[in-house]
Amino acid sequence: MEPQRLSLPPLDEPGEVVTFHSHKGGTGRTMALANLSVMLARRNNATVPTLMIDWDMESPGLHHYFGVSEDGPGVLELFEACRDQLLRCSRLPGAQDDAELAQAVLDAVGWEQYVTRADSSRPLYLMRAGRQDAGYAERVARLDWEALFDACPALFRVFAANTARRFRHVLVDSRAGRTATAGICTTLLPTKLVLVFTPNRQNLDGLEALVQRATTWRRSHEDEQRELLIYPLPSRVQMDDSAQRSLWRRGDPERHIPGYQPVFERALGEAYGLARISLESYFDEVQLQQARCLACGEPLPVGADDEDDRFSVTRTFQAFLGWFLGGHRPWQSRDEIPLLNAVAQGRAAMERGGGRGVSLPLARDLARLGELYRSEGRHEQAAACLEESLALHVLILGDDHADSLDSKAALADLLFEREQFQEAQYLQEAVLEARERMLGASAPATLDASTALAATLAQQGQYPEALTLQDAVIDAHQRALGGEHLVTVESLAVRADILCHAEQLDDAGEVLEHVLALRSRLLGPDHADTLRTRKVLALAQGHLRHAGPPAVRDGWAGSGQGPNRVVSVGQAGYFARRARKPGPDEPAAEHELSAPRIGAR
Repeated sequence: MEPQRLSLPPLDEPGEVVTFHSHKGGTGRTMALANLSVMLARRNNATVPTLMIDWDMESPGLHHYFGVSEDGPGVLELFEACRDQLLRCSRLPGAQDDAELAQAVLDAVGWEQYVTRADSSRPLYLMRAGRQDAGYAERVARLDWEALFDACPALFRVFAANTARRFRHVLVDSRAGRTATAGICTTLLPTKLVLVFTPNRQNLDGLEALVQRATTWRRSHEDEQRELLIYPLPSRVQMDDSAQRSLWRRGDPERHIPGYQPVFERALGEAYGLARISLESYFDEVQLQQARCLACGEPLPVGADDEDDRFSVTRTFQAFLGWFLGGHRPWQSRDEIPLLNAVAQGRAAMERGGGRGVSLPLARDLARLGELYRSEGRHEQAAACLEESLALHVLILGDDHADSLDSKAALADLLFEREQFQEAQYLQEAVLEARERMLGASAPATLDASTALAATLAQQGQYPEALTLQDAVIDAHQRALGGEHLVTVESLAVRADILCHAEQLDDAGEVLEHVLALRSRLLGPDHADTLRTRKVLALAQGHLRHAGPPAVRDGWAGSGQGPNRVVSVGQAGYFARRARKPGPDEPAAEHELSAPRIGAR
């Protein structure tokens, strides 16, 4: 029985059109689209209207998943009607632009009548490939898609906009490979493009080229200046062979295996004009595993799968939706997305008049998001978050509250990393004065503030002042903890950094030898901090032997590591300076010697 067709009212805001494409067949593209369609349609108590469009004309199959008869009109009949309507139009020069003509054609043929209900329990709809009668194959071959585009270039774009006014999600199943219909589906229709692939060279080469074609088209055509978000979706991944799975993900240049993660990092970076992106977090979560149940009939596992089971296909789809639904880029980390959502909710609550109970959680979330951005080298975004967090803390709690002081210290760390040393010094002096007054000169938080200020003073050439501050820190730790406590060793290591920066390499060498001996005994000769100290000592001694300028960019004495590290989370920026990932606009860190920096790992 033909499912009932329903007309839907226009949405308050347009939905999105998403094309699912694969370069080769056999990737599970249609299965992925069907499963995600069900998941989208049942959101918000089954109130999200979702449309599936089967544009794989040569191999239609979406209707099989939902028990919909193949004896009904669909994409083929719709665009046959559009072709005939265009032939009947007497179009005078200048009378209509392409978009007006396209809308008139779609109104005349009534595109909604080609949509049918696919699920009686959810607002899930389907536009089939076409009526699969005896003449179907001939009619598919006869329809000239390029001629249709030439007759009205805006037709497909306007059609996509029409569907998005009725459906929150429009999911298009595209023909694999490079065909005319694939070009329409991947270039003209979507706001998002999901590239489903099995990890092999043919798929990767084809999809890398597609990313370049689709994004170049959008940039180079005035009428197509719309955002296009691209999501790679690895499918049919064998989860029981970790070595093979890692090989295909990371690649092996010696064996000429490209690795899909570096391929898409390169392709998306070039497409969006980003110097460096990482898909590490995304691909950690989004790999559609192969399962025996999918080899026989390909049922929809989201209908019966336990989504709490970490081995379930449903859970993988849910992880994918974490990026997909919010319009997040795949190079945004899984840690960033929930923080962004929390910040957005907090700001919305503030606009509705939320008080202290809303503003303080928002301030904390902004601080966490700012620290995440700082660790990723995204300094502009980090500064905006940390400044907003500080303003909220001061407004609600006052200047001298511990949380306000932590916010100032975090912003000072960022300013230090951006080499805005005077601004950092201003905040660090305020933090140190408040902590000395409230906690005392020997409190751990006060000593942290002293070390942070000492590093900033050294960067500005104020070496005597920096050493005085750090010597007081060392003395306090020795009295409270003893000379061989790891925290005391850390404070000595920072003193060595300052001495190296001041080009006092004889004195620095003595301190480094002492730090090396202590770390070798306390941590072991092969610990990372011990090895780093040994390297810095060798560099300093080498420069003394050659009477050349000191340079310890990669070698620093302090680590900021260990169970009782001297550096708090809010003040670790100067220690992590060379350990963090470079920002998107920064060159990768070289390993040759250059000008020294305090605390540079």
